[in-house]
Amino acid sequence: MHGTTRTTTLSPPRHGRRRAGTRRRRIAATMTGVLVASTSVVVTTSATAAQDTLLSQGALTAASSSESGGLGPRFAVDGDRSTRWASQPSDDQWIRVDLGEAHDLDRVVLDWEAAYGKDFTLQVSSDGQSWSTVATVTDGAGGVQSFDVDTTGRYVQLVATERGTQYGYSLFELQVFGDGDAPDPEEPPEWDDEVTHHEFQANCSFSHFLPDDPIVLPGQPGRSHLHTFVGNRVTDAFTVPEDLFENTDSTCTVPQDHSSYWFPAIEKNGVPIEPDIPMTIYYKSGIDDYTKVKPFPPGLRFVAGDMMATYDEFRTAPGAVEGWECGDISKSWDIPAHCPEGTQLNIRYQAPSCWDGMHLSPDASAHMGHGAHMAYPVDGQCPMTHPIAVPMIEFKIAWPVSGDMSDVRLVSGSDQSWHYDFINGWEPGVLERLVEHCINGGLQCNPRGYDLYKPHRGTVLDENYQLVG
Repeated sequence: MHGTTRTTTLSPPRHGRRRAGTRRRRIAATMTGVLVASTSVVVTTSATAAQDTLLSQGALTAASSSESGGLGPRFAVDGDRSTRWASQPSDDQWIRVDLGEAHDLDRVVLDWEAAYGKDFTLQVSSDGQSWSTVATVTDGAGGVQSFDVDTTGRYVQLVATERGTQYGYSLFELQVFGDGDAPDPEEPPEWDDEVTHHEFQANCSFSHFLPDDPIVLPGQPGRSHLHTFVGNRVTDAFTVPEDLFENTDSTCTVPQDHSSYWFPAIEKNGVPIEPDIPMTIYYKSGIDDYTKVKPFPPGLRFVAGDMMATYDEFRTAPGAVEGWECGDISKSWDIPAHCPEGTQLNIRYQAPSCWDGMHLSPDASAHMGHGAHMAYPVDGQCPMTHPIAVPMIEFKIAWPVSGDMSDVRLVSGSDQSWHYDFINGWEPGVLERLVEHCINGGLQCNPRGYDLYKPHRGTVLDENYQLVG
């Protein structure tokens, strides 16, 4: 907490709708320390100037920076003054709210923590690209500031240029009011159990080696480095999502998972090493609000990792969990020079889990096939550009190699060139049930959707892997 928290509280929002096509006439005013940018703006010191619908609560947000994940921008629109957004300590910072669609806007309320903005503007946009300034404040004093506006837009942002303290900027709440229906409040699920996990496993064994990559080099057999394939047995350079449903022979424990997973082969002394145990593929929530994770759309394809990553890029990548490990060695960004005899070489790496909602495959011109359709969460939520949270795949793979590791290498290049590919081939009904029961339900599930520690919550698939209920 920066300094002493103010005790001022916001008036509860009152919801109502004006007659369509009417707008209140605005009266321009200038207060001490406040420069009004246009005649359509009024700045007051209370939160009672307008009486229309609160549109911003629970909306998607973004910010130039956050002091930490627990102080991300979404906490400025959660309706809870015990949480807040806090930026890094520099003058030029911004926070943005996406209302989901354009609305006639009436009022913006800023409820500052002690670390307030001295100079800032409020801006509105319909497309997130072209912005109109609706208020300009100089020598502001923080507290609760209410701005009457008369404009239309989907995006509202605060652009701050000078801090009022040595800290960054910190808002308990950023509220936007206007015409429209308030978001339906979502009651949190009521469970008797403490939520410690939100995931299920997909265990898949080795299938085959091929120098093919149907995402990065589609239709070009033999053009890739050698890959290790798990899951659907038919995957080759020509595979498209439809093939995974026509050829359902899979090495995965759940027969309804026809997906294809592949990654660069590991060689020891020039000989490819087959993983000799089922690999653990976690499907989990990558965002804080695990109840909002949706199943993968059928046919989604992506690549996690970067074959051209430098040491620092691999070490700091958002998908790096523990890097290379064996025995007691973890968080090694190089393959260890020696692994205790009898141990196995492991790697854990997370995939991006925010989808743009439009594209199922990467941009073919993008480096390594990543494209722009997938992104990692930021500060616990999906960015505005990729608003749909899907399961975060966390691949944990083990190879039976130990002892002297000097002749163990990735065929893709450096130890930091680790990456893997995925084509979704799940039967939609089964994936949907597993996501709802295990991820949204806050459980730690095995491949059948059963939480050993919470047996009373039931399962998704029975012993024969048929849907229950």
